[in-house]
Amino acid sequence: MVTIKEIAERANVSRTTVSRVLNSSGYVSEEAKKRVLKVIEETSYVPSENAKSLRTKKTKVIGAVLPKISTETSSRLVKGMDEILAPEGYQILLTNTNLEPEKEIEYLKLLKSRHVDGIILSATNINRPLVEEIYNLKIPFVTVGQTISGLANVIFDDYQATKDMVNFLVQKGHNNIAFIGVDEQDRAVGYLRKSGYLDAMKENNLYIENNWVKKGIFNVESGFECMKAILDASQNKPTAVLAVTDRLAIGAMQYLKEAGITIPDDIALAGMGASELSKYITPALTTIDFSIEEAGREAALLILKKINGENSHEIIKKIHYRLIERASI
Repeated sequence: MVTIKEIAERANVSRTTVSRVLNSSGYVSEEAKKRVLKVIEETSYVPSENAKSLRTKKTKVIGAVLPKISTETSSRLVKGMDEILAPEGYQILLTNTNLEPEKEIEYLKLLKSRHVDGIILSATNINRPLVEEIYNLKIPFVTVGQTISGLANVIFDDYQATKDMVNFLVQKGHNNIAFIGVDEQDRAVGYLRKSGYLDAMKENNLYIENNWVKKGIFNVESGFECMKAILDASQNKPTAVLAVTDRLAIGAMQYLKEAGITIPDDIALAGMGASELSKYITPALTTIDFSIEEAGREAALLILKKINGENSHEIIKKIHYRLIERASI
């Protein structure tokens, strides 16, 4: 393996000059620079990342803590992050909590031990031990989807988006609207989306049937079971169902089909998240597009600014959304 010392000897310059050329720092005459670059090309020299990180005190690695790495939301988020970070020479080190909150702290400690330059966290819920651990990290940090005081946060307007979907259903003539949510410990998807549903129903002077409000988990099977529970709970049937994720909505759709209920003629159905599958199922699913890739790009831009010492104060970047009307309503 060729060393900096050997390159310096072949180019007839000092090792300091070679380092300046490699790091694009300090003055080097054009003639000396050409000689160094010529030797680098001839020897196919590749700088050691470990040695480089020791000099710059940067590993060029960003840690990402994701709630479930196999989901489309996570892949779209990472795609957006990579669009910004890769051209800047950064790699992303992914960790997967598998929706287990205790693993979030575990992976934060792991990433710190790996000396990452910054961390982007897509958290399932925010609790005191997690927040304390984040504050103790003392490294650049950005959250996506949840808000932590004093940090850079990229969030979605979960509350207003849900209200918009309920209002859209009302405009389409639906007054009896059921709701499939998730645990409210997840503030964004669980608490804020349910709050948006409840407030929109009240503002439209609509009765909320308790048996039509069900709590599931983040998968298709849960949507199937929640839809069954809603229909089994009362002789009256809702005319529309809003699920807080497309997966839950797709599960609900499957149950309705098996029960011989026509969508949207008998019961209309809406989801949230604009998954790729939502436009290919039959009928195509009305949903909310939260612009996940944009959130990834914004999180990456914020972490780079943090690494460079910019924006040390609290930042809340709210990502836009759009309602996509399809055949399920």
